[in-house]
Amino acid sequence: MATTKAAATKTVAKKGSKPPSAAKAARMPSRGPLAPDRVAAILKALDEAYPDAVCALNHRTPWELLVATILSAQCTDVRVNMVTPELFRRYPSPAAMSRASLPEIEDLVRTTGFFRNKAKSIQGAAKKVVEDFAGNVPSTLAELITIPGAARKTANVVLGVCFGKAEGVVVDTHVFRIARRLELASGETPQEVEKELMQVLPQNRWISFSHQIIHHGRQVCTARNPRCGRCNLEPICRSKDKTWQS
Repeated sequence: MATTKAAATKTVAKKGSKPPSAAKAARMPSRGPLAPDRVAAILKALDEAYPDAVCALNHRTPWELLVATILSAQCTDVRVNMVTPELFRRYPSPAAMSRASLPEIEDLVRTTGFFRNKAKSIQGAAKKVVEDFAGNVPSTLAELITIPGAARKTANVVLGVCFGKAEGVVVDTHVFRIARRLELASGETPQEVEKELMQVLPQNRWISFSHQIIHHGRQVCTARNPRCGRCNLEPICRSKDKTWQS
């Protein structure tokens, strides 16, 4: 979809025009950006826009999701989903991956970027899972973060998607950017933003919130020239880089 040039993006709605209909219940409350009614309005709008949002990384098992998430660093999910079918066909289990040669893994994941480090992490993860967890991906945060390549974000993805456990909030580039745009967080690092979101959001929304925001970031609230005219969160968003104002 074509986008307008940055210099010409800032516009104001004409008199009598209406914001997206889903935003009618999401007007700015009189209190601050973290007021419970404003947070509830944001969550309601996300439910309306993305009722069936799920993880975009294709996988069949916790092990496959762990590997796919490691590969997704600095890479699109689309590209990862192109690479993993052949990777898992050749090495379908942690045991098989642990026995693979590093150059073979590197060749298979080359197009995801940083392929040498990723291949090393994947093989290290396979050996750790085989040696310390009897070939099964663990289901606790404390255990997952001991696996090579599985930092807190990766661990949260696996826990939330595969085990339904909300021990944290997944903060990728989309969640980091949009949480700050919506004034739900102000931290300068993903770790700081995650901590803030855990304080603001109900725990039963930690998993779904990230999936919905990631979809929102790809489809509407893009880093450059966000499509504010299509956004049902626009009436309660005060971001300085908005391209449409109701």
